[in-house]
Amino acid sequence: QVQLVESGGGLVQAGGSLRLSCAASGSIVSVGAMGWYRQAPGKQRELVASITDGGDTTYADSVKGRFTISRDNAKNTVYLLMNSLKPEDTAVYYCNANSVRTPMGWGSAYWGQGTQVTVSS
Repeated sequence: QVQLVESGGGLVQAGGSLRLSCAASGSIVSVGAMGWYRQAPGKQRELVASITDGGDTTYADSVKGRFTISRDNAKNTVYLLMNSLKPEDTAVYYCNANSVRTPMGWGSAYWGQGTQVTVSS
């Protein structure tokens, strides 16, 4: 069974930084694209950033230049470095693995439990 476990959320003042981590565990052969999504109260979940297993990245316009996504394929871990945080970045952040290869075959759409990020003004 594949699990995604996030860490690194918390409370920070506007202008500050946080680094989120998400580790995939289980009987994993390889992990495809991974990403970070967020959901603020009363809003839909939105894509923040994604990264392919080859390292190609995409970002939401609202975070370009402030957030950096990276991954360590050897550790099946994805990171999100968030700089210059704004109150509007406040949300629950979710890690996603688009596809995961296990000894049993490919599985898709794995999600972490979410980690709260709160930015105070």
